[in-house]
Amino acid sequence: MILNKIKKIMKQNSKNKNYIEKNYLEIVEDSLKSNQNIELKIEKLKDYNDVERVQKELREGSIIFLNIKELRVRDISELKKSVDKLRKTCTAIDGDIVGIENEYLIITPSFAEIYRGK
Repeated sequence: MILNKIKKIMKQNSKNKNYIEKNYLEIVEDSLKSNQNIELKIEKLKDYNDVERVQKELREGSIIFLNIKELRVRDISELKKSVDKLRKTCTAIDGDIVGIENEYLIITPSFAEIYRGK
């Protein structure tokens, strides 16, 4: 279901003449142990208290696909505070964070890089 939404967003963006960048996630194989699995977790950010859970998952090496729509609609200032805290965590662990539309964030640990077409 979420993958279908991502495909739909990407299809819309590719039709948009102003959309130039193509984004993809690059995972550097050398930094992974051969027996280590990469976890992609789909999470919801309902309030500021959920940030700690997301930070824990990120520190454990999971890639997080975070739905922020509910919090954005309910309380934009709490969303900004939450994203700021997640951004600081990403900086501390040399991870990466990017927004998709106004509804999702992709947050990665240090072994994965989000390519922005530059």
